[in-house]
Amino acid sequence: MNIAAISGSLKSASTNINILKAIAALAPEHVHIAMVAGLEKLPHFSPDIETGDELVNDFRKRIGKADGVIFSTPEYAFGIPGSLKNALDWLVSSGELNEKPIAAISASPLYSGGDKALASLLLTLTALGTRFDAQSSISIGNIKNKMSPDGTITDVATIQALQSLLTNLMERISKP
Repeated sequence: MNIAAISGSLKSASTNINILKAIAALAPEHVHIAMVAGLEKLPHFSPDIETGDELVNDFRKRIGKADGVIFSTPEYAFGIPGSLKNALDWLVSSGELNEKPIAAISASPLYSGGDKALASLLLTLTALGTRFDAQSSISIGNIKNKMSPDGTITDVATIQALQSLLTNLMERISKP
């Protein structure tokens, strides 16, 4: 089982990247979770050039080959970061996410956990035709107090929530 993992944050020491790494560490041996980096290198989406360039086509292929996708995003100005929205816009007409099982996470140092970003992400993923259910997303508030300084998640409830999210995604991948 191949799962793509996309962080909405471009920060190298991102909490969201660390969350995706934690999920990868929880995955059973038969599940390969690969980070999809380079969102900042994608050109600005334009309907006039829907075919995209080499970077766009590589991004589309990586998403297309994945059995499922996990997103983890911070909240910027009550929404998802522009680089993540831009990447998703490149997938609208090509359909790589159509009928693909997904999991979505928002994380924030605020107690709200980035709930507005999560709602925005799920709205966009709905428009892209992805498959998810009520157990396919979580919002993690107060994330800085749930991680060690090196980025390891230390909060047992958060680890359990991530494990449940991954299990749900694997089940939905297995049942097309």
